[in-house]
Amino acid sequence: MSNKTIIGIDIRILVLGRRTGVEEYLINLLPRMVEQNPDVTFRLFYNAWHKPAELKAYRGFDFAKWKNAELCEFSIPNRFALFPLNALLHWPKIDRLIGGCDVFWSPHIFNAAISPGTRHVVTVHDLAFERYPEYFSLGKRLWHTMLMRPKTQLEGADHLITPSHSTASDLQTLYKIPASKITVIHPGVGEEFRPVKPNPADPSLRAKYRLPERFILYFGTIEPRKNIGGLIRAFEILKSTESASNHSVTPSLRHSVTSQLKLVVAGSPGWLYEDVYKAAKKSSFASDIIFPGFIAEEDTCALYNLADVFVYPSFFEGFGFPPLEAMACGVAVITSNRSSLPEVVGNAAIVINPDKPGEIADALQVALHDSATRQILITQGITRARTFSWNACATKTMECLLHGVR
Repeated sequence: MSNKTIIGIDIRILVLGRRTGVEEYLINLLPRMVEQNPDVTFRLFYNAWHKPAELKAYRGFDFAKWKNAELCEFSIPNRFALFPLNALLHWPKIDRLIGGCDVFWSPHIFNAAISPGTRHVVTVHDLAFERYPEYFSLGKRLWHTMLMRPKTQLEGADHLITPSHSTASDLQTLYKIPASKITVIHPGVGEEFRPVKPNPADPSLRAKYRLPERFILYFGTIEPRKNIGGLIRAFEILKSTESASNHSVTPSLRHSVTSQLKLVVAGSPGWLYEDVYKAAKKSSFASDIIFPGFIAEEDTCALYNLADVFVYPSFFEGFGFPPLEAMACGVAVITSNRSSLPEVVGNAAIVINPDKPGEIADALQVALHDSATRQILITQGITRARTFSWNACATKTMECLLHGVR
């Protein structure tokens, strides 16, 4: 090997071309890490039998510009060959496939056989599959237990990175990983997420996603863990009852505003999503519940800015990007008091018990109609979001990877 430090990075998570939290994490970190460290050589392990994703389509992936990065492409079937071989025989060694490295970073729990003497660092985003196995399909549960074998893999790694203290605590509680082996590094929020004024009431955008004039927004993967069923129930309570509280508008006007509200559930379906659509279809307010589907990256900031309030009542998150992005856009946020979410939003959002739709409905009443509280949420949300930096995350991640190398 050369005198330069060589870091191998497993970028297989990008093969499918999705933009969920794990992909977003790597998409934001990789360009910053490569460009901020010209004295380090990066070898990027990219492998799949079929590669539908075009890496250059990702923001900032300029391989021609990255003189210190090498894309190491392979076409070994992951699911039917490499994963089983790595899990059962601990072969082939991925660091050797890419020509060797001083440290190998897995930014997601993908089974990876690494040579003795090569430092192995793994980012663990969450242990939802351990905490809430009922929210995963049988195939997904088998994927984790049979192919990924997370406990064995994490015990064998040299160091672990987590995006939250919540996930770090789970590793210590569920896997008995010592705290000294874990570093918490908060992810950032994209600079593209910001308040847009005047409000981006673009007729073409509204037509593209069937967005109404006034709406409550959920944005994320559509699956049971996100508690969208509870949100639908809260929306029904909000629509069918008038609050007796003293808010900053008269009850009659408040009722008029509420009657115009729609619920927009944006995002792509994940696993076990069918019950969410069934709940919406059976709702007495089914005509007021809109599923616009996948939202293009370039439209997400405008989507947040158009919303009256953002609700993310998830039962469990390793970090939770959407509430942070919504706060950065100047939108009042309601989210769960579970897992990492209070850690992310701090005092800048209304936190609720996700098991109580009535509590979610009450929070919606406050966020929608108490103008003083709403303005506090918006102001504190913007301030809170600014404390999460991708540049800082990249710097701290590099420091963690290079520990023991330099």
